[in-house]
Amino acid sequence: MTPTGWIVAAAAFAVAAVVFFLLGIRYRKRVAEKEISSAEEEATRIINEAIKAGETKKRESILEAKDEIHKQRVEADRELKERRNETQQLERRLIQREEALDKKSDMLDRKNDDLNRQLDASQKEKEELERIKLEQVEKLEQIASMTRDEAREMLTLFGAPFAK
Repeated sequence: MTPTGWIVAAAAFAVAAVVFFLLGIRYRKRVAEKEISSAEEEATRIINEAIKAGETKKRESILEAKDEIHKQRVEADRELKERRNETQQLERRLIQREEALDKKSDMLDRKNDDLNRQLDASQKEKEELERIKLEQVEKLEQIASMTRDEAREMLTLFGAPFAK
């Protein structure tokens, strides 16, 4: 081969090497871009899956919290109902006791009134008896100052059964 042939071949080889080098860089760039694009797509897919998983977990947590709130509300309502029932029972007992005490108080008031009336009646009877006694004493004093015949006559006037 001639030296010009060698130069042409070397030049062609150099041009081919530069062309292939440039094609290799371009190919590598495309492969790298595809890998980057693929990695970005994979990252986006992973992020989307994580977001979906997070939203699912969030929904599950919210449902669990709502369920727990519902359970606590039902329990609180049950306890409140029990306390209301207990309070109502205590109120009924208290009302019954108050009614019983009112009845006893009324009964004692009536007894007290009856005793006061009886006491007043006894007092009046005592006063009446005292008055009658005084009258009798006066009459006896009057009779004591009389003669026997005058006394008999007086007793017969008042209707005494022993005037003989």
